[in-house]
Amino acid sequence: MTFDFDATVVGAGAVGLACGRALSKRGLTVLVLDKEGHIGQGVSSRNSEVIHGGLYYPTGSLKARACVEGRRRLYAFLESRKVDHWKCGKLVVATDETEVARIEAIFRQATTNGVEGLEHLTGAEARALEPALNAHAAILSPESGVFDSHGYMLALQGEIEDAGGSVVISAPLEGAEPLSGGGFSIRVGGEGAMTVTSRLLVTAPGLSAQAVARSIEGYPADEIPAGHFGKGVYFRLTGPAPFNRLIYPPPIAGALGTHYRKDLGGQGVFGPDLAFVETEDYAVDPDKRDVFAHYIRRFWPGVEAERLVPDYAGIRPKLHGAGEDQPDFQLHGSEVHGLDGLMALFGIESPGLTSSLALGEIVADRLDV
Repeated sequence: MTFDFDATVVGAGAVGLACGRALSKRGLTVLVLDKEGHIGQGVSSRNSEVIHGGLYYPTGSLKARACVEGRRRLYAFLESRKVDHWKCGKLVVATDETEVARIEAIFRQATTNGVEGLEHLTGAEARALEPALNAHAAILSPESGVFDSHGYMLALQGEIEDAGGSVVISAPLEGAEPLSGGGFSIRVGGEGAMTVTSRLLVTAPGLSAQAVARSIEGYPADEIPAGHFGKGVYFRLTGPAPFNRLIYPPPIAGALGTHYRKDLGGQGVFGPDLAFVETEDYAVDPDKRDVFAHYIRRFWPGVEAERLVPDYAGIRPKLHGAGEDQPDFQLHGSEVHGLDGLMALFGIESPGLTSSLALGEIVADRLDV
């Protein structure tokens, strides 16, 4: 049969747009839908804008593979599209003797993952790079950096549209049904409500992944993983930034933990912490300032709490709850849900932004296009 589009992607964040780009590059007509009034208004715009090296993730995991490959692709893409970025490097810091074994384990994992250019540093060597730092020892990852995530998403949108595709905002998915001859009928809401047909369907809507899967007729309910909202808040530093490089203590349970970055505007930013919440609440509690200052003093003893001001919050689409192990990204193809032509993405949190270009190619490969 004839379809309106070869492929429809639900979600115009970094990963959805990267999927749309990958499919467009392979000659498909692509429609990208998003319920918000602008692209990238969810997880993709409420994060640290860090380009991750790929240090932490378990051997052979999708996170490990997609982060390293995605990071390499991302730098090349940002350079070619003139999107603002800075390969500033990153220090993973042991603030005392008890943390040395933890960062050594990170070094071994990063090496296994194929991360380039890693160096062991003594505390003195780390302080020679960043004099305000408290470090007993450190790992230097020169491939880590920061970038303009919105500029990146605009560039992805531009490539989709240059290839003849469409990115439609304020267009929530209301439901989809498999067609008897293959493909899907997709109901789109909003002011321009419509029904379109598409041979392929990709769902990458971040926090809405479970709800979107439930809206697809025939998707087995018991194959939809439980979702959790992991909220993290950020505090911005007034006055001079203390470090040029990213500064990360060892990870906390379930996340990489509160870290430091100097953003592209030259200001210091700390965060995110992690708290599991029930709703999309983006308020930042100013009373957390002293808790942040206490944590930051581990690696920056000179922090003054009064220089920390509430900035913003993000919510990550986690597949684990408090105290549970952090799982891998999940990409559900027909082998999971039995629906040919559908790829559903779940739990695309950090390092999803860094991994996005690689994830787009993986999705296109798995859809055999």
